[in-house]
Amino acid sequence: MNPRPVEAADALRLLDRFSAVIDVRSPSEFALDHVPGAQNWPVLDDAQRAEIGTIYKQVDPFVANKRGAALVARNIATHLDHRAADLPKSWAPLVYCWRGGNRSGAMAHVLAQVGFSVAVVRGGYRALRSALCAELDALPDRIDFRVICGRTGCGKSRLLQALRAAGAQVLDLEDLARHRGSVLGLEPGAEQPSQKAFESQLWAALRGFDPARPVYVESESKKVGSLHVPDALMARIRAGHCIALELDDAARVAFLLRDYAALAADLPLLHARLDALRALRGAQTVERWKALTAQGDLATFTAEILQQHYDPSYIRSMPRNFAGFGGAATVRLGGIEPEDFTHAAQAVLRLESTMRTQPDQAQALAAGG
Repeated sequence: MNPRPVEAADALRLLDRFSAVIDVRSPSEFALDHVPGAQNWPVLDDAQRAEIGTIYKQVDPFVANKRGAALVARNIATHLDHRAADLPKSWAPLVYCWRGGNRSGAMAHVLAQVGFSVAVVRGGYRALRSALCAELDALPDRIDFRVICGRTGCGKSRLLQALRAAGAQVLDLEDLARHRGSVLGLEPGAEQPSQKAFESQLWAALRGFDPARPVYVESESKKVGSLHVPDALMARIRAGHCIALELDDAARVAFLLRDYAALAADLPLLHARLDALRALRGAQTVERWKALTAQGDLATFTAEILQQHYDPSYIRSMPRNFAGFGGAATVRLGGIEPEDFTHAAQAVLRLESTMRTQPDQAQALAAGG
Protein backbone atom coordinates (compact mmCIF):
# COMPACT_ATOMS: atom_id res chain seq x y z
CA MET A 1 0.00 0.00 0.00
CA ASN A 2 1.33 3.43 -0.96
CA PRO A 3 0.46 6.85 0.50
CA ARG A 4 -1.99 8.82 -1.63
CA PRO A 5 -1.46 12.53 -2.31
CA VAL A 6 -4.30 14.95 -1.55
CA GLU A 7 -4.63 18.61 -2.49
CA ALA A 8 -4.58 21.06 0.40
CA ALA A 9 -8.07 22.45 -0.24
CA ASP A 10 -9.49 18.92 -0.33
CA ALA A 11 -7.61 18.03 2.86
CA LEU A 12 -9.23 20.94 4.70
CA ARG A 13 -12.67 20.16 3.30
CA LEU A 14 -12.42 16.51 4.34
CA LEU A 15 -10.48 17.11 7.53
CA ASP A 16 -13.03 15.50 9.85
CA ARG A 17 -12.92 12.25 7.86
CA PHE A 18 -9.32 11.47 8.77
CA SER A 19 -8.60 9.46 11.90
CA ALA A 20 -5.86 11.94 12.82
CA VAL A 21 -3.86 14.79 11.35
CA ILE A 22 -0.12 14.27 11.78
CA ASP A 23 2.26 17.23 11.54
CA VAL A 24 5.80 15.85 11.23
CA ARG A 25 7.59 19.21 11.39
CA SER A 26 9.83 20.17 14.32
CA PRO A 27 8.24 21.26 17.62
CA SER A 28 9.07 24.94 17.04
CA GLU A 29 7.48 24.90 13.59
CA PHE A 30 4.42 23.20 15.07
CA ALA A 31 4.22 25.73 17.93
CA LEU A 32 4.20 28.68 15.52
CA ASP A 33 1.14 27.32 13.71
CA HIS A 34 -0.49 24.06 12.71
CA VAL A 35 -3.78 22.69 11.48
CA PRO A 36 -6.17 22.85 14.47
CA GLY A 37 -6.38 19.44 16.10
CA ALA A 38 -3.14 18.18 14.54
CA GLN A 39 -0.71 16.02 16.50
CA ASN A 40 3.01 16.68 16.38
CA TRP A 41 5.06 13.60 15.40
CA PRO A 42 8.37 15.29 14.50
CA VAL A 43 10.70 13.24 12.34
CA LEU A 44 13.47 15.67 13.34
CA ASP A 45 13.44 17.73 16.51
CA ASP A 46 14.69 21.34 16.49
CA ALA A 47 18.27 20.50 17.41
CA GLN A 48 18.46 17.68 14.87
CA ARG A 49 17.01 19.87 12.14
CA ALA A 50 19.60 22.56 12.87
CA GLU A 51 22.37 19.95 12.89
CA ILE A 52 21.38 18.57 9.48
CA GLY A 53 21.11 22.06 8.02
CA THR A 54 24.61 22.93 9.23
CA ILE A 55 26.11 19.74 7.81
CA TYR A 56 24.33 20.33 4.49
CA LYS A 57 25.74 23.86 4.14
CA GLN A 58 29.17 23.49 5.71
CA VAL A 59 30.18 19.88 4.99
CA ASP A 60 28.40 18.01 2.21
CA PRO A 61 24.77 17.36 1.17
CA PHE A 62 25.43 13.61 0.91
CA VAL A 63 26.76 13.47 4.46
CA ALA A 64 23.77 15.52 5.65
CA ASN A 65 21.31 13.21 3.88
CA LYS A 66 22.93 10.13 5.39
CA ARG A 67 22.90 11.58 8.91
CA GLY A 68 19.35 12.87 8.43
CA ALA A 69 18.09 9.50 7.22
CA ALA A 70 19.46 7.79 10.32
CA LEU A 71 17.83 10.32 12.64
CA VAL A 72 14.51 10.23 10.78
CA ALA A 73 14.46 6.43 10.87
CA ARG A 74 15.07 6.36 14.61
CA ASN A 75 12.44 9.01 15.31
CA ILE A 76 9.81 7.31 13.17
CA ALA A 77 10.54 4.03 14.96
CA THR A 78 10.03 5.77 18.30
CA HIS A 79 6.67 7.17 17.15
CA LEU A 80 5.60 3.72 15.99
CA ASP A 81 6.52 2.24 19.36
CA HIS A 82 4.94 4.92 21.51
CA ARG A 83 2.07 6.31 19.43
CA ALA A 84 1.04 3.73 16.84
CA ALA A 85 1.46 0.45 18.71
CA ASP A 86 -2.21 0.14 19.68
CA LEU A 87 -3.78 1.76 16.61
CA PRO A 88 -6.14 -0.44 14.53
CA LYS A 89 -5.57 -1.18 10.86
CA SER A 90 -8.55 1.07 10.05
CA TRP A 91 -6.64 4.14 11.33
CA ALA A 92 -6.35 6.54 8.39
CA PRO A 93 -4.19 9.62 9.03
CA LEU A 94 -3.46 12.75 7.05
CA VAL A 95 0.26 13.61 7.13
CA TYR A 96 2.00 16.86 6.26
CA CYS A 97 5.34 18.61 6.67
CA TRP A 98 6.58 22.04 5.49
CA ARG A 99 6.39 21.51 1.71
CA GLY A 100 5.09 17.98 1.36
CA GLY A 101 8.53 16.59 0.72
CA ASN A 102 11.02 14.34 2.46
CA ARG A 103 9.80 14.51 6.04
CA SER A 104 6.13 13.76 5.41
CA GLY A 105 7.10 11.30 2.66
CA ALA A 106 9.27 9.29 5.04
CA MET A 107 6.60 9.09 7.75
CA ALA A 108 3.81 8.35 5.28
CA HIS A 109 5.83 5.62 3.56
CA VAL A 110 6.51 3.76 6.80
CA LEU A 111 2.92 4.08 8.02
CA ALA A 112 1.62 2.88 4.66
CA GLN A 113 3.98 -0.11 4.69
CA VAL A 114 2.60 -1.04 8.10
CA GLY A 115 -0.83 -1.21 6.46
CA PHE A 116 -2.47 2.07 7.37
CA SER A 117 -4.37 4.08 4.76
CA VAL A 118 -2.29 7.26 4.63
CA ALA A 119 -2.90 10.54 2.82
CA VAL A 120 -0.14 13.12 2.30
CA VAL A 121 -0.85 16.81 1.69
CA ARG A 122 0.57 17.91 -1.63
CA GLY A 123 2.58 21.06 -0.93
CA GLY A 124 2.54 20.51 2.84
CA TYR A 125 1.89 23.21 5.41
CA ARG A 126 2.49 26.03 2.94
CA ALA A 127 -0.30 24.79 0.69
CA LEU A 128 -2.57 24.18 3.68
CA ARG A 129 -1.93 27.71 4.91
CA SER A 130 -2.82 29.18 1.52
CA ALA A 131 -6.04 27.16 1.32
CA LEU A 132 -6.97 28.06 4.89
CA CYS A 133 -6.51 31.78 4.24
CA ALA A 134 -8.75 31.54 1.17
CA GLU A 135 -11.46 29.87 3.26
CA LEU A 136 -11.01 32.41 6.05
CA ASP A 137 -11.85 35.15 3.54
CA ALA A 138 -15.01 33.35 2.41
CA LEU A 139 -16.44 31.81 5.59
CA PRO A 140 -17.64 35.05 7.29
CA ASP A 141 -20.08 35.78 4.46
CA ARG A 142 -22.29 32.87 5.50
CA ILE A 143 -22.53 33.94 9.17
CA ASP A 144 -25.14 36.23 10.75
CA PHE A 145 -23.37 37.97 13.63
CA ARG A 146 -24.97 39.43 16.76
CA VAL A 147 -22.53 41.96 18.18
CA ILE A 148 -22.43 42.45 21.95
CA CYS A 149 -21.56 46.11 22.52
CA GLY A 150 -20.89 47.89 25.78
CA ARG A 151 -18.43 50.08 27.62
CA THR A 152 -15.28 48.61 29.15
CA GLY A 153 -16.05 46.76 32.35
CA CYS A 154 -19.65 45.85 31.60
CA GLY A 155 -18.81 42.16 31.22
CA LYS A 156 -19.16 41.53 27.49
CA SER A 157 -16.81 38.55 27.54
CA ARG A 158 -18.58 37.12 30.57
CA LEU A 159 -21.89 37.45 28.74
CA LEU A 160 -20.45 35.54 25.79
CA GLN A 161 -19.50 32.74 28.18
CA ALA A 162 -23.04 32.69 29.56
CA LEU A 163 -24.48 32.61 26.05
CA ARG A 164 -22.24 29.66 25.16
CA ALA A 165 -23.35 27.86 28.32
CA ALA A 166 -26.95 28.45 27.25
CA GLY A 167 -26.28 26.71 23.91
CA ALA A 168 -25.70 29.74 21.68
CA GLN A 169 -22.97 29.90 19.04
CA VAL A 170 -20.17 32.19 20.22
CA LEU A 171 -17.01 33.54 18.61
CA ASP A 172 -14.81 34.73 21.49
CA LEU A 173 -12.05 36.71 19.81
CA GLU A 174 -10.38 37.66 23.09
CA ASP A 175 -10.23 34.05 24.21
CA LEU A 176 -8.68 32.93 20.92
CA ALA A 177 -6.23 35.85 21.02
CA ARG A 178 -5.48 35.34 24.74
CA HIS A 179 -5.93 39.05 25.32
CA ARG A 180 -8.69 41.24 26.72
CA GLY A 181 -8.51 43.76 23.95
CA SER A 182 -7.14 46.87 25.71
CA VAL A 183 -3.81 48.34 26.75
CA LEU A 184 -4.25 46.53 30.08
CA GLY A 185 -5.56 43.37 28.47
CA LEU A 186 -2.66 40.91 28.46
CA GLU A 187 -2.58 38.75 31.58
CA PRO A 188 0.75 38.84 33.48
CA GLY A 189 2.98 36.03 32.24
CA ALA A 190 0.73 35.22 29.30
CA GLU A 191 1.75 35.23 25.63
CA GLN A 192 -0.45 35.71 22.61
CA PRO A 193 -0.36 33.12 19.83
CA SER A 194 1.25 33.93 16.52
CA GLN A 195 -0.89 35.69 13.92
CA LYS A 196 -0.96 32.50 11.86
CA ALA A 197 -2.06 30.38 14.82
CA PHE A 198 -4.76 32.93 15.66
CA GLU A 199 -6.08 32.77 12.11
CA SER A 200 -6.04 28.97 12.16
CA GLN A 201 -8.15 28.95 15.31
CA LEU A 202 -10.54 31.48 13.77
CA TRP A 203 -10.89 29.25 10.72
CA ALA A 204 -11.64 26.23 12.91
CA ALA A 205 -14.29 28.17 14.84
CA LEU A 206 -15.97 29.64 11.75
CA ARG A 207 -16.18 26.34 9.86
CA GLY A 208 -17.85 24.74 12.87
CA PHE A 209 -20.78 27.17 13.04
CA ASP A 210 -24.26 26.35 11.78
CA PRO A 211 -25.03 29.17 9.30
CA ALA A 212 -28.75 28.82 10.06
CA ARG A 213 -28.16 30.12 13.60
CA PRO A 214 -26.71 33.47 14.71
CA VAL A 215 -23.21 33.78 16.13
CA TYR A 216 -22.58 36.10 19.09
CA VAL A 217 -19.35 38.10 19.14
CA GLU A 218 -17.95 41.07 21.04
CA SER A 219 -17.53 44.51 19.44
CA GLU A 220 -13.75 44.31 19.14
CA SER A 221 -11.45 46.67 17.33
CA LYS A 222 -9.37 45.52 14.36
CA LYS A 223 -6.57 44.48 16.71
CA VAL A 224 -6.82 42.32 19.80
CA GLY A 225 -3.55 43.03 21.54
CA SER A 226 -0.91 42.56 18.86
CA LEU A 227 -3.11 40.36 16.66
CA HIS A 228 -5.07 41.54 13.64
CA VAL A 229 -8.63 40.33 13.04
CA PRO A 230 -8.83 39.35 9.34
CA ASP A 231 -10.43 42.05 7.21
CA ALA A 232 -13.25 39.94 5.80
CA LEU A 233 -14.26 38.78 9.28
CA MET A 234 -14.02 42.29 10.72
CA ALA A 235 -16.21 43.73 7.96
CA ARG A 236 -18.86 41.07 8.50
CA ILE A 237 -18.89 41.61 12.28
CA ARG A 238 -19.21 45.37 11.86
CA ALA A 239 -22.24 44.85 9.63
CA GLY A 240 -23.98 42.68 12.25
CA HIS A 241 -26.96 43.44 14.49
CA CYS A 242 -25.85 45.11 17.73
CA ILE A 243 -27.02 44.42 21.28
CA ALA A 244 -25.92 46.96 23.90
CA LEU A 245 -25.00 45.59 27.32
CA GLU A 246 -25.31 48.12 30.13
CA LEU A 247 -24.02 48.08 33.71
CA ASP A 248 -23.90 51.01 36.16
CA ASP A 249 -20.56 52.70 36.76
CA ALA A 250 -20.04 51.50 40.35
CA ALA A 251 -20.59 47.90 39.27
CA ARG A 252 -18.21 48.33 36.33
CA VAL A 253 -15.48 49.48 38.71
CA ALA A 254 -16.15 46.51 41.01
CA PHE A 255 -16.11 44.13 38.04
CA LEU A 256 -12.76 45.40 36.77
CA LEU A 257 -11.19 45.34 40.24
CA ARG A 258 -12.13 41.68 40.43
CA ASP A 259 -11.23 40.82 36.85
CA TYR A 260 -7.84 42.55 36.76
CA ALA A 261 -6.66 41.57 40.24
CA ALA A 262 -3.55 39.82 38.89
CA LEU A 263 -2.46 42.90 36.94
CA ALA A 264 -3.15 45.22 39.89
CA ALA A 265 -0.88 43.04 42.04
CA ASP A 266 2.06 43.61 39.65
CA LEU A 267 2.63 47.36 39.92
CA PRO A 268 5.75 47.56 37.69
CA LEU A 269 3.88 45.81 34.89
CA LEU A 270 0.76 47.93 35.41
CA HIS A 271 2.81 51.13 35.35
CA ALA A 272 4.60 50.03 32.18
CA ARG A 273 1.21 49.45 30.53
CA LEU A 274 0.00 52.88 31.67
CA ASP A 275 3.06 54.56 30.16
CA ALA A 276 1.73 53.52 26.75
CA LEU A 277 -1.14 56.01 27.30
CA ARG A 278 1.09 59.07 27.71
CA ALA A 279 0.63 60.23 24.13
CA LEU A 280 -3.16 59.96 24.39
CA ARG A 281 -3.84 61.13 27.93
CA GLY A 282 -0.78 63.17 28.82
CA ALA A 283 2.08 62.61 31.22
CA GLN A 284 0.37 64.38 34.13
CA THR A 285 -2.70 62.13 33.97
CA VAL A 286 -0.65 58.96 33.63
CA GLU A 287 1.54 59.96 36.60
CA ARG A 288 -1.59 60.55 38.68
CA TRP A 289 -2.90 57.09 37.81
CA LYS A 290 0.44 55.52 38.69
CA ALA A 291 0.44 57.36 42.02
CA LEU A 292 -3.11 56.18 42.80
CA THR A 293 -2.20 52.57 42.10
CA ALA A 294 1.00 52.85 44.14
CA GLN A 295 -1.09 54.14 47.06
CA GLY A 296 -3.48 51.22 46.69
CA ASP A 297 -6.40 53.43 45.64
CA LEU A 298 -7.36 51.13 42.79
CA ALA A 299 -11.04 52.07 42.90
CA THR A 300 -10.34 55.75 42.15
CA PHE A 301 -7.83 54.82 39.44
CA THR A 302 -10.30 52.45 37.80
CA ALA A 303 -13.13 54.98 37.86
CA GLU A 304 -10.89 57.65 36.34
CA ILE A 305 -9.42 55.52 33.57
CA LEU A 306 -12.94 54.44 32.60
CA GLN A 307 -14.25 58.01 32.57
CA GLN A 308 -11.24 59.67 30.96
CA HIS A 309 -9.89 57.01 28.61
CA TYR A 310 -12.11 54.04 27.84
CA ASP A 311 -15.56 55.65 27.74
CA PRO A 312 -14.61 58.56 25.43
CA SER A 313 -12.92 56.13 23.04
CA TYR A 314 -15.99 53.88 23.04
CA ILE A 315 -18.40 56.76 22.39
CA ARG A 316 -16.30 57.97 19.45
CA SER A 317 -15.59 54.65 17.81
CA MET A 318 -18.82 52.66 18.03
CA PRO A 319 -21.11 54.75 15.77
CA ARG A 320 -18.29 55.05 13.24
CA ASN A 321 -17.41 51.36 13.10
CA PHE A 322 -20.61 49.38 13.76
CA ALA A 323 -23.50 50.00 11.38
CA GLY A 324 -26.16 48.67 13.74
CA PHE A 325 -25.02 50.48 16.87
CA GLY A 326 -27.53 53.31 16.62
CA GLY A 327 -30.47 50.88 16.62
CA ALA A 328 -29.09 48.46 19.20
CA ALA A 329 -31.50 46.89 21.66
CA THR A 330 -30.39 47.20 25.29
CA VAL A 331 -29.87 44.48 27.86
CA ARG A 332 -29.18 45.70 31.39
CA LEU A 333 -27.13 43.71 33.88
CA GLY A 334 -28.46 43.68 37.41
CA GLY A 335 -25.06 42.89 38.92
CA ILE A 336 -21.77 41.10 38.31
CA GLU A 337 -22.45 37.68 39.81
CA PRO A 338 -22.73 34.54 37.64
CA GLU A 339 -26.52 34.49 37.92
CA ASP A 340 -26.68 38.08 36.62
CA PHE A 341 -24.89 37.06 33.44
CA THR A 342 -27.12 33.99 33.12
CA HIS A 343 -30.19 36.22 33.28
CA ALA A 344 -28.66 38.63 30.74
CA ALA A 345 -27.93 35.73 28.37
CA GLN A 346 -31.55 34.62 28.66
CA ALA A 347 -32.68 38.16 27.85
CA VAL A 348 -30.44 38.22 24.76
CA LEU A 349 -31.86 34.89 23.57
CA ARG A 350 -35.42 36.09 24.13
CA LEU A 351 -34.60 39.12 22.02
CA GLU A 352 -33.31 36.83 19.27
CA SER A 353 -36.51 34.81 19.41
CA THR A 354 -38.54 38.02 19.08
CA MET A 355 -36.42 39.11 16.11
CA ARG A 356 -37.24 35.87 14.32
CA THR A 357 -40.93 35.56 15.15
CA GLN A 358 -41.97 39.21 15.53
CA PRO A 359 -39.48 41.37 13.62
CA ASP A 360 -41.60 44.51 13.88
CA GLN A 361 -41.77 44.23 17.66
CA ALA A 362 -38.04 43.58 17.87
CA GLN A 363 -37.35 46.58 15.69
CA ALA A 364 -39.48 48.75 17.94
CA LEU A 365 -37.69 47.40 21.01
CA ALA A 366 -34.33 48.18 19.44
CA ALA A 367 -35.41 51.71 18.56
CA GLY A 368 -36.65 52.31 22.08
CA GLY A 369 -33.65 50.76 23.84
